[in-house]
Amino acid sequence: MINRALSSEAAPKGNQPSLLSAQGITKSFGGIRAVQGVNFDVAVGEIVGLVGPNGSGKSTLLGCLSRDILLDAGRIVFDGTDVTRLRAMQVARNGIGRTFQNVRIFPELSVWENALMGRQWKGVGLRDMLRPADIATRQRAADLIELMGFPQLIHEYAGNLSGGQMRLLELVMAMMSRPRLVMLDEATSGVNPTLIESLKHYVKVLNQEERVAFIVVEHNIGFIFSIADRIVVLNDGRLLADGSPEQIQHNEEVIVAYLGA
Repeated sequence: MINRALSSEAAPKGNQPSLLSAQGITKSFGGIRAVQGVNFDVAVGEIVGLVGPNGSGKSTLLGCLSRDILLDAGRIVFDGTDVTRLRAMQVARNGIGRTFQNVRIFPELSVWENALMGRQWKGVGLRDMLRPADIATRQRAADLIELMGFPQLIHEYAGNLSGGQMRLLELVMAMMSRPRLVMLDEATSGVNPTLIESLKHYVKVLNQEERVAFIVVEHNIGFIFSIADRIVVLNDGRLLADGSPEQIQHNEEVIVAYLGA
C-alpha cells in the first residue's frame, strides 16, 4: 500500500548516484536541429524540471531519451546500462516510464482496465494481456487508483473523465511497471488548478515512497519551481542552464531567453 502522506523528512538527493546520463543528444528533422549536443544527468530519486521556450526541443529530447525518437548522435546510459540502441519497449522494461503531451489512454475502457493496460510496459505479451491479472498486479492497480484520488470512478469509462483525471490515469498506467524514472510531458496542460495541486502532491508521494525520479517538462513555471530539485533550461535545442530553482530564477540568460526581462 502506498502511503499518501508526505514525509516531513525527505531522503537527501544531493549525493545520490546518477540514474540517467544523457550525453551529446542530437536530433534533426530535415534541416532543423531540434536538439543539439545536450548533456545532463538525473540522480536517483531526483525531480528535474525541463523548461524552455516553444520549439526549444523539450519534447524531442524526451522522445530521444525514451527511444520513441531515433537520435542522430549521442549516448543514453540508464542505471549503468547503455540503452542508446534499445527500442522504446525495451527501455520501458528497463525502468523508464513516461506520459505524453497529448494524453494516451483508452477512452472506451474503464479506469480499472486502463490501469491494467499498464502491464504492457512490464513485457507482458498480448496473450497474457487477455488473461486475468494476477493478485499482485490487481493490488498495484487498486493502490495507484486510490492514491490518485478517484477510486469511486474505477468502473467509469476513461473517456468520461475530466482532462485532469485523464492525466492522473496516464500516470497510473506509467507507474504500473514500477519504473525508476518517469518523464512527464506537459502534465498540467488542460488541468484545473485544484487537480494541478493534486498532481504535484502525488508526484512528491511517489518520489518519496518509491524513490521514483522524474523529468518534468512544463510551461507552468510556478509548478516547476514548486516541485523540482533542479531545473534544466533549453533554448534553440541547446542546453542554456542547469541548476537549482534559485540559481535558474536569477540566471540572467534564462531571464532574457525565457522568463522575460
